[in-house]
Amino acid sequence: MAAFLPTMRVAAILLAAGQGRRFSAQTASPVAKQYLTLGGRPVIRHAADALIPHVQILQPVGERASLDEALSGLRAPSGCTIAPCVPGGETRQDSVRAGLEALDRLPEGEKPDLVLIHDGARPYVPAEVTRAVIDALSAHGGAIPGVPVADTIKRVRDGVITDTVPRTDLYRAQTPQGFRFGLLRDLHRGAAASDATDDAALLETAGHHVAMVAGSEDNIKLTYKEDLVRLERLIGPTLLPRTGLGYDVHAFAEGRPLILCGITVPHTRGLAGHSDADVGIHALCDAIYGALAEGDIGRHFPPSQNEWKDADSARFLVHAGERIRARGGMLINADLTLICERPKIGPHAQAMRERLADLLQVGVDRISVKATTSERLGFTGREEGIACTAAVSVLVP
Repeated sequence: MAAFLPTMRVAAILLAAGQGRRFSAQTASPVAKQYLTLGGRPVIRHAADALIPHVQILQPVGERASLDEALSGLRAPSGCTIAPCVPGGETRQDSVRAGLEALDRLPEGEKPDLVLIHDGARPYVPAEVTRAVIDALSAHGGAIPGVPVADTIKRVRDGVITDTVPRTDLYRAQTPQGFRFGLLRDLHRGAAASDATDDAALLETAGHHVAMVAGSEDNIKLTYKEDLVRLERLIGPTLLPRTGLGYDVHAFAEGRPLILCGITVPHTRGLAGHSDADVGIHALCDAIYGALAEGDIGRHFPPSQNEWKDADSARFLVHAGERIRARGGMLINADLTLICERPKIGPHAQAMRERLADLLQVGVDRISVKATTSERLGFTGREEGIACTAAVSVLVP
């Protein structure tokens, strides 16, 4: 059967509908883990890049706008088509079924013979792993990569060990998992109520043999925040640390809202400025541009241009974050200090951190916002305005 594999059409379903609750719970990141930036590109973009050399069809499954943005600029090699994404479902099984049905709607002659199912949160897949899965389908209805369990396994109940599980013949399953397309499609159609945790389980339950091929310890699924560090080491180029400092000040003005770090803060006065005068974001932008040696905020958004009159400074910070990613870099951390007598910043600091993290597409644990007074000295002490200092650390090639 191996002889006809080169003539068979292979499709890959790239799953991006998951919410990554364990990762989000650890990082408080508002960005789904598959869309986080890794080595200058979204996690799922790396996964797509790893798959397309081996397939004729790439079928993304998930929220269209997010997927379209993450895969923007992805170029398929000759003979490969990137299909329009289809919405996912409530469960992983629902999302896989949606991808299978989309492939089944293709005209005869364009439908795949084999299909790979891959998690969008696995960005680093060695080519030999994918090839081994496809090759194994010459003799089996399904094949998955896996690595032997090396650690002793304990069964625990209520915090107490109840049993030691023999690890002989135990493997940790990975993706991409490969299957005969028609077989997997039919099993999914007949298993609407199944709670299978992966597609191989459907074949196992139906009595079909599923081959196990050698996986890779580097084929990491982004599940915990420590995984992101490991993946950055694998995928990212050699990055050098850079530090940037920013400082900004704005005077108080009547009749304007007070916008600080992207948050509207209740106060009797706002700040004067050409834009919305967000002193926190302005200082942070200057720190980022400084770390990149790209000038200051005025270079990118000149106050002489009416386009930026009363502009939302969030646009400036989004641009600064994009400049980091465009350089193939990453933000390590940002530390802001707002200097004012009033208003009190403490009650709003967490909301500010979350807003800045959202705009920069990083975990909130990388953003610090704090405040101090000047002990009634100087213009801030006289409550004539607010100042802000910012320091950032970035890694760039």
